[in-house]
Amino acid sequence: MRLFHHRNRERNAETRRVYALFEIVYTLVDFLAALCFIAGSVLFFYDSLQTAGTWLFLVGSFLFAAKPSLRLAREVKLWRMGRDDTLAERLQQE
Repeated sequence: MRLFHHRNRERNAETRRVYALFEIVYTLVDFLAALCFIAGSVLFFYDSLQTAGTWLFLVGSFLFAAKPSLRLAREVKLWRMGRDDTLAERLQQE
């Protein structure tokens, strides 16, 4: 099985559950990053709040940077789950 292959997430109930959990976290991170950028943009209208706005932009940037990391972690986990299934099948055949 290859990384980022659709069959990895559809292999069994456990892989579907893992995929769904990662999608929930991914969506939450995406939503929080967007909120940080919206709030940061609003704060930039006020000179006294520009520092807070800058921090929100920075936090939002880190959240956006976390998204590909989450996606890669999900795919590696699903790939490893498939490798475990393959090893178990090999043991049963022996």
